[in-house]
Amino acid sequence: MDHSARTEQHQPHHEHHHEHRPAGRAPAATWSTAAQATLHCLTGCAVGEVLGMAVGTALGWGNLPTALLAIVLAFVFGYSLTLRGVLRAGVGLAAAVRVALAADTLSIAVMELIDNGVILVWPSAMDATLGEPLFWASLAASLAIAFAVTVPVNKWTIGRSRGHAVVHRYHH
Repeated sequence: MDHSARTEQHQPHHEHHHEHRPAGRAPAATWSTAAQATLHCLTGCAVGEVLGMAVGTALGWGNLPTALLAIVLAFVFGYSLTLRGVLRAGVGLAAAVRVALAADTLSIAVMELIDNGVILVWPSAMDATLGEPLFWASLAASLAIAFAVTVPVNKWTIGRSRGHAVVHRYHH
């Protein structure tokens, strides 16, 4: 039996969401990888965005301070999710902050631009209260649209060993 036949025989028969690659190498720039990176980004952005919009709306703030709070919190939560994983991999705080900034800044910025842009142009969305379905529907739709626009951005950055690809250097 030749070496390749033995190797095929002993490979595990399960799927894993990460491609098998040498440690430190960036993931392949596939649509699946880009979607996973964008979902990671969307999680942090959505938490911050929803929290900011809900707090600003509940406090009766105007549109601008509410949107600014939502954007700031989206960046804070987005970066925090990445920081948590990189710190867990044993990277020091200063290096982990640099990784999070490199990995997530463009993705979060695009997501926030699209998300807030959709809400701004959606008739009456910025004036909706927490108890109105329009508040939640416009927020959910804006996040879905932001996801769809950001996936190609992340695919492009991953293909250039930038963006989310930077984080993969620390996955072992």
